[in-house]
Parts: sequence; C-alpha cells; structure tokens
Amino acid sequence: MSRSRQNRLLTHLVRAEDWVTAASLADYLGVTPRSVRTYVVALNARVRDGLVVESGPQGYRPGPAARTALRGSAVEPGTPTDRLQKLVRRLLESEQPLDVHNTADEIFVSSATVEGDLARVRSFLNGSGLTLERQGSKVWLQGTEMAQRRLLSRLVHEQTEMESLDFPALMRVLGEGAVGAKAHALFKTDLVDALGGLGYFVNEYAIADVLMHVAIAADRIARGRPLAPGTGQLRDDEVAIGEVLDQLALRHLGIQFGGGDREFLTTVVLSRVVAPRLESVRTLARERVSPAVEQAVIDACAAAEAEFLIDLSGEDFTWRLILHVQNLVERVADSAWSRNPLTRTLKASYPMIFEVAVYIANRLQELLGVPLIDEEIAYIAIHVGARLERNRTDDAPPTATIVCPGYHDLHSLLRSSVDRSLGRTIEVVRVETRADPDWASMDSDLILTTIAPPRHSDRIVTIPLFLSDADVERVHAAAMRVRRARRLARLREELEKYFAPSSFLRDLEADAGEEAIIRRLGALLVAEGVIDQGYVERSIERERMSSTAFTESLAVPHALSMTATRTAIAVGMSDRPIPWGENRVQVVVMVAFSDSDRAAFQTVFEQLVEVFSERDSVQRLVHKGTDLPAFLDELVAVIDG
Repeated sequence: MSRSRQNRLLTHLVRAEDWVTAASLADYLGVTPRSVRTYVVALNARVRDGLVVESGPQGYRPGPAARTALRGSAVEPGTPTDRLQKLVRRLLESEQPLDVHNTADEIFVSSATVEGDLARVRSFLNGSGLTLERQGSKVWLQGTEMAQRRLLSRLVHEQTEMESLDFPALMRVLGEGAVGAKAHALFKTDLVDALGGLGYFVNEYAIADVLMHVAIAADRIARGRPLAPGTGQLRDDEVAIGEVLDQLALRHLGIQFGGGDREFLTTVVLSRVVAPRLESVRTLARERVSPAVEQAVIDACAAAEAEFLIDLSGEDFTWRLILHVQNLVERVADSAWSRNPLTRTLKASYPMIFEVAVYIANRLQELLGVPLIDEEIAYIAIHVGARLERNRTDDAPPTATIVCPGYHDLHSLLRSSVDRSLGRTIEVVRVETRADPDWASMDSDLILTTIAPPRHSDRIVTIPLFLSDADVERVHAAAMRVRRARRLARLREELEKYFAPSSFLRDLEADAGEEAIIRRLGALLVAEGVIDQGYVERSIERERMSSTAFTESLAVPHALSMTATRTAIAVGMSDRPIPWGENRVQVVVMVAFSDSDRAAFQTVFEQLVEVFSERDSVQRLVHKGTDLPAFLDELVAVIDG
C-alpha cells in the first residue's frame, strides 16, 4: 500500500508541475503530513544520485529524477502483487509445466506461499480466455497464443503507471532475452515516417500500444510461439502496411513475421493509430464501415446536438467519427482498448466536451452494444472538441483605457506598443492624454496608466512609458482576471437560483461508496419534488459509465437526460477525502437540470468545475462551509477572487 501511495503522490506532483503543500498532499492521499514526509524520503531513495522530490518552504515539487522514478517498477519487490506478476510471467514463458516446489525454491518462498499465489493467479486470469491447469505438483496455462499475448499486454499496463508506455518498462515485463529498448525506439521512428509516406495521419497518443504488441510479437516469435496463420484475404491498404511492418521488423528486430502475426499487427495499426487524410476518409469509410455503425454515429450525434444545443454538423467530422467508431467496434470485439494519455486532462479542462462525448458513447452503447471505457470516450471527446473549436467564437476581450499625459507623440507610441504586445488580449477603447483625467468617467474593464491613480483598484494597472516583458505579463494577468470574473459572474447568478435550501449535507461518510452518496443526495432532491427515483438510478448508471470526478476535489454526479421539474443542486461535503473513481474528492455536487434550463447547462457545468479545480479554494469551502448559507458565502468569495 505504501509504495502505491508513493506512486500516487509522485504522479500528482508531476501533473501539478509546481509546489504542493504537505497538507494538500495529505488530503489527496488520505494520510497525515507525517506520512507524506515518509513517502518523500522513500521516493528520493529510489534513484541513486538523483532528486525525485524537491522539498522547500512552499511544500514539495517534482525533481529532475521524478519521471525516472515513475518509470521504475510500479510494484514493491517481494510483495504478493510482485510475486503474482512474476509467477504469471513464468507460466507464460515456460515451455513445460512448472513444478510448484521447484518454483518455491527458485523464488525463496515456501510451497504454501506459492499455492496461495496460484489461487490469486486463477482470479487474475478471469476473462482472459486462459485457465490454470494442474496435475499433481505441475501447473500450466491452457489457452490460445492470442489469449496469452493479451495477458502479457495486461501485465505491461499494470506495471506502467505513467500515462504513456516507455520502452524500458516494456523490456522489464518481457524479461531477459527481449530485444532492446533502443531497437524498438528506432522501429517506432521509421514506422511513423513510413505511415506518413502512405498518406496517413498517425495518432502518437496511441502508438505506444502498437509498439507494445510489436514487442510482444517479437518476443513470442523468438521463443517459437508465432500466431496461427491468418486468412490471407487482405485489402490493398492492409497489404501495404503489412509490408512496412515486415521490413522494419527485419531491419530493427531481426525477425520475420508470419502471416498470422502480420495480419494481427496490421489490424492493430489500422484500428488504433492511423487515420486517412481528408481526401481518402469517405472512400475508405464506405469500404470498411458497416451500415449499422454509420447510422448509429449519425443518430448519436443528432441526439447530442439536440440535448446540448451544439452544432456537430459537417461531413468531414461525421465521416472521421464514423471511421473511428468502426475501428472502435473492431477493437472491442478483440477486447483491445486503446490507451489515451489525455483522458484526465480532457475531463478536468474541458468537462462539457467530455460530457458530450459520454452522451454520444452512451447512445453508441445502446445502438451497437459496445461498452466503452474512459480512455475510449476521451478519443470521442477529441473529435467533438475539434469540431466545436472550429465553430468557437471568442468572448470579446476586456476593454482598456490608456492614461498617458501628452508629450510629443508618446501616447501614440504607447498605444502602438500595447496593440503590438497585447492586441488579442485587450481592446483599447480610449486614450486619455490629460494630466488630470476624469477617472470616474472611465468605464472600461481595465485602466492602464502612466501616472499615479487617485485610489487603488484591481481595474487599474500602472505601467511605464516603455513596456517591458514584465509589464506585458502584468497587463495580461489583469486581463485574464477580468475574463475569469466574467465567466464566474454568470455562474454566481445561476447558482443562487439553483441551490435547494434543504439539500446540503456536511457529514458525508468518506467510506460510504459513490452510489450510496448519490442515493443520499438524490433523496434530498426527490424530497424537494425536483426529480424522481428514476433520475437517481440514471445518475448511478451515468457514474458507472465514466466517473464524474472532474477534478481531484469535486465530483458532479448527474443523469444524461435533463428531466428535472426544475433545475436544482444538492451539495455534500466531507472533511476526509472520498474515494471516487481514480480520485479522492471532498465535495460532491449532484446536479439535476430541467429541459427549460438546457442553455444554462454549459455555464454551470464548466464553471463549477473551474472553481473547484483550485485546491486552496476547495479547502476554504470545506473548512468554512459549515451550512448552506456559509457555503454560498464562501463560494461567492471564491468566485469574486
């Protein structure tokens, strides 16, 4: 447990990329600050002559060797999990059945310990297509070569905690005799170049999975365990990619793929990491896509447009998504999910886009019967986000008045400098050249002045006649504060209408479980007459599909349908972190939207997540929000900055 928490602590610091206090880390991990200090000492001991975690008056931040430490084994040596993984690898690698007693001697444990580990191996094999067979003291795995490779890929994923696969970690899983990391790195570089030459866009986020399968294939072929021969019935695009894989395998790995391995790896490449260029999308989609997939994507997108009042039209977007979903259906058939290192970022930074993707994924699941995990939903979110970005119109920039008393043409030079350095950040609407300006008449968002103002104000930024980079940064920061205040002002107006007076809980039990907490908050809204029990159950179904912990402090459970009689919000808080998905939250906000407030959904959803993305603000709300009025007062204070 301690090593797992060490890894969680270090991963959290790497993602934060800044100082984090011991108290914040303790809240995040659900331990004491003293335990945090112990974990930091242990982390720094992982890398000889390297600083993994830097300590200072402001807390902790990742050191130069942080990522090196994370690439190390995710499992503490000698633990039951470590023994389990090593035992599974022995079973996969051995050409003969393993003897329980000999194995115990080789790993320096008792036969009884190995017997206990074998029981855990049987549980680990659930759903893999493999079984653990036994005769006397001899044990072996029974199942196809493909099933054994799937188990190897599962081991790789479980032993690498970083968001993207690294070659040294893969080599550790494959064990002694595997082709070196450098050879696979060269293979990857040439593969990307060759696929580009064939006219494909390459998904660099998912190519790690392809390389994992290539490495596993190379290792298994070297052990005399190739896949069974393929069908031999290939399209022209499959033949071309198969030839590339053959050439690169011979050049860098010193192996020759057989028909079965070549066909499998070609399918992996086509279904995970390549997308045809625009001029080829429709042609290829019509060749490969089933009518059921095409219609399901069209229907799901149309439903999302109506539900969220967004525009997802456009033939290019539609056909790219259709082809992606066809690849997804093929991956699901092989139980082969595609990793997405952007999942957490997309969910936290673009909650509305991710929510649209969840809605589309839910429709696809209903229409096609394909269950989707978060990482696959994140790929749909990327498609949706790219489409919405093309239609996005920026809010009007903050307006600014420049105060620069006249002297020759200095005011014009300053205006030109501001436009050149901050032209897209602010809009200058007035230049005041009097030494005694009418400050009260300046109604712009910001005032940039070269003379002392009569009073201090967050609107006023004092600047010199000649702007330096530091001055530009100060003005930019002031403009960003104005933008944030605009966004959150809308949230403040909406929230004051929606909080239900009797729907506030200060004593959520941290170990109650997600569904129990949703039911408890839902019961408050049911008592208000806002929703029925069916809405609560649909909220639980939505939670099972993808965690609604959009930040490391906040969960926002809700149903995908906006069927409340009126929009209302129930709030629950806990002093102790609540395990929620992969996060530990302290605030749970259950939101029920009515159809009439559909247009407000994006405002409340996105900006509520924005407010709770700042851990200091969350701690302020948790510690001071003792009841609903106090919580709202603190929330308004946080919104107002």
